Amino acid sequence: MQINVGYSKNRDITAAFTEAIAAIHNPNLMIFMSSYDGLPKVAELLKEKYANVPFIGTSAITYYKNNASDQTLCIIGFGNDAEAQVGVLRNISSAPMYDLYGLKNAINKVMPGERNSICIEFCTGDEERLVTSMNVALGPKKVPLLGGTVFGVPENKASKVCVNGDIYEDACCYAVIKNKSGKIRTYSELIYRASNNNPRHIATKVNLAKKELISLDNRPAADVYANELGISKNQIIDNVLEAPLGRVVGDEVFISSMKEIGSNGSLINYKRLNENDTVTVLKLMDYDEINQETRRAIKADGSKISFVFSVNCIYRHLLFSQRNHLQDFLKDMGTLGTHVGVVGGGEQYKNQHVNQTMVCAVFE
Repeated sequence: MQINVGYSKNRDITAAFTEAIAAIHNPNLMIFMSSYDGLPKVAELLKEKYANVPFIGTSAITYYKNNASDQTLCIIGFGNDAEAQVGVLRNISSAPMYDLYGLKNAINKVMPGERNSICIEFCTGDEERLVTSMNVALGPKKVPLLGGTVFGVPENKASKVCVNGDIYEDACCYAVIKNKSGKIRTYSELIYRASNNNPRHIATKVNLAKKELISLDNRPAADVYANELGISKNQIIDNVLEAPLGRVVGDEVFISSMKEIGSNGSLINYKRLNENDTVTVLKLMDYDEINQETRRAIKADGSKISFVFSVNCIYRHLLFSQRNHLQDFLKDMGTLGTHVGVVGGGEQYKNQHVNQTMVCAVFE
């Protein structure tokens, strides 16, 4: 696939735009990530220069080559072999289905084929309802969803996404992309595992609106977690990088990261858990070996890789940074081909919202 990446570390937004855009040639679609403060100016400049080219974007910590920063500008340009449509879902906290017709129309225009299409999105929150709503349109056409929740917004500021120069809050921006010259493959990487010896618990009381796990097995959730790991309750949140919670569905596990301890020993998480969900405490595994396994699988599935786009959870970013693994991770991802990643406050993959996970799309 014809893909160019423009990148700049310049703190002056106009200068950064000039530098980054110099690498973009005849795009059919653009996706950008900028600093939070630079987002409106980048949107304005792109709309002015590329009035007829669809684009989406947001603010993010961006990975490119060996760089990881929320003060850079990265623009991804998809070339003539990309069929693409962009759009927005507004009011996702109250009416995520409101703009669904636009997504259905975008999918129909792209005319996705077998394993050659994807929907990439950035959202401001309300992920579970959003994923369910989007899959009403994406599911019948077998178009996988891959995206991230905007992270790193300054205190008392609103998360924002951009579509064709317009800035939205309480929204999801998306790009439906078909690769006319090859396949698009998707992958999900977990560096945590559920041990067969670990107890399975049942979520017996929850508050869905707050993503609050009130009780496990009719006991306060924080008590169950602390007792199982032999730690005090005030150590639980600091332990999330080592042992997050996992929702068990058959042979699959979906991570739900603890955010804070609520009243009466509840756990408020980043991913919603439902009543009667099976929940277990996960264990951090050898992440370097798992990273290698993922890369081996990607290479085994196809050698003609032109571009890799990943979404990594902020907790993975923090773990890798603390353990001096981030630079190795970035270097190794670069061995697959051109790699751009963003850091999310949550990850959306196919029909699930997850935490502490890497999801990535590989373009042939």
